[in-house]
Amino acid sequence: MQAAVGTISEKQRSFFGTHRSKNVDFRIEQLKRLKTAVLDYEGKVMEALYRDLHKSRMEAYNTEIGLSLREISHNIKHLKSWAKPSKVKGTIFFPFSKSFILCEPYGVILIIAPWNYPFQLIMFPLIGAIAAGNCAVLKPSEVSSNTAQAIRDMIGDYFEEDYISVVQGGAEVAQQLLEQRFDYILYTGGGSAGKMVMKAASEHLTPVTLQLGGKNPCIVDNDIDVEKTARRIAWGKLLNSGQSCVAPDYLLIHREVKEKLVSSIEEKIVEFCGDDIKSSEDYGRIINEQHFNRLSEYLEEGEIILGGDTDPEELYIAPTLIENVSTNAKVMQEEIFGPILPIIEYSEISEAIAFVSNRPKPLALYIFSNNEKIQQRVLRETSSGGVCINDTVVHFTHTELPFGGVGDSGFGKYHGKSTFELFSNARSVMKQSVLLDLKTRYPPATEIRLKMIKRLLLK
Repeated sequence: MQAAVGTISEKQRSFFGTHRSKNVDFRIEQLKRLKTAVLDYEGKVMEALYRDLHKSRMEAYNTEIGLSLREISHNIKHLKSWAKPSKVKGTIFFPFSKSFILCEPYGVILIIAPWNYPFQLIMFPLIGAIAAGNCAVLKPSEVSSNTAQAIRDMIGDYFEEDYISVVQGGAEVAQQLLEQRFDYILYTGGGSAGKMVMKAASEHLTPVTLQLGGKNPCIVDNDIDVEKTARRIAWGKLLNSGQSCVAPDYLLIHREVKEKLVSSIEEKIVEFCGDDIKSSEDYGRIINEQHFNRLSEYLEEGEIILGGDTDPEELYIAPTLIENVSTNAKVMQEEIFGPILPIIEYSEISEAIAFVSNRPKPLALYIFSNNEKIQQRVLRETSSGGVCINDTVVHFTHTELPFGGVGDSGFGKYHGKSTFELFSNARSVMKQSVLLDLKTRYPPATEIRLKMIKRLLLK
């Protein structure tokens, strides 16, 4: 039975007040418990992901379950070193003092997750929240209802509700949660809802991390390995049927390689999914009718050069490439979040850079080029949450790379140690010595004392 939404943060705060979650050994024990829970529920989560998104067992493990297990193991391995106070050098004014930075938990964390990677994108923040010593309230997406229920069952079986709890429901439940006081909120989803989360958080001056996605450009130079480039672009776009916040959203292709690359992408799609893509177990489905209809409208905004097949009964949309698209079309203004990939040609790299720079900063930016100067120029003259050179999506899987957006694509970074730091208050501590007490800093002010201070400060 789900606890009353209005009392959840209070119960969590009471648990946090016992200080049990601050103990590092307790945190490691809970991470190990979470790992056991994920292993125990692996089959049920896979089944739920298939029912929600038609994810194959391989994709479900690679992108959701396996990544979560690795993240848990990484936190268990490094937590004791992360949690140690960081020593800071003394100052010239107070040479006998001892200073350090102590990472303390914020308290009660609210994690609001999306439907596209409904398991992984709730597990990663939860792992960091536990590692940092917090309590957590999880709000999975109601859109991926089967996975939401599996998460609720798993957490309910393995954790005290006052420590970690799962709240299910739609927008009205999320709003009720946001009316409560939390110590930190991490939200992953669309920009419009992200603004509402931030506005609600401002009522309590609650710090927020927003992961909002965006239109991720994929710049393809003429100096490339066409086959490898096509394979990696096709894989990154087909993953979860394009319903990934880091999926390539549009291609900026040098006109000299466009024809070869499009032909090779078509070959790779067949290689991955066979001639009958619809019957492939390795190709997913659109999450619901609303998103299917939205994506179907995009197909009418350009010339289809590959794919375009749809089946509303199965929520199936084939991998599709389109060109001759107006920059004012919805498909070029909104995050696509589906297996549709617009193509725009360019002749000089400056054109591609200008196209990207004149638009909101994306969550991810992809560059395919063997030219080091081109790579460095794109890095120098553009801005994005993350960058991947000569591949797509895989930068997200690197435990040591902080993941997050910038500008319209969000703010706040997490993954690995970055999640631990995100959910920790870096508390500055200075322990002053009583052996020496220089009178220079005390009134009354004199010219001699001022000169001494100036000398010290300007050293």
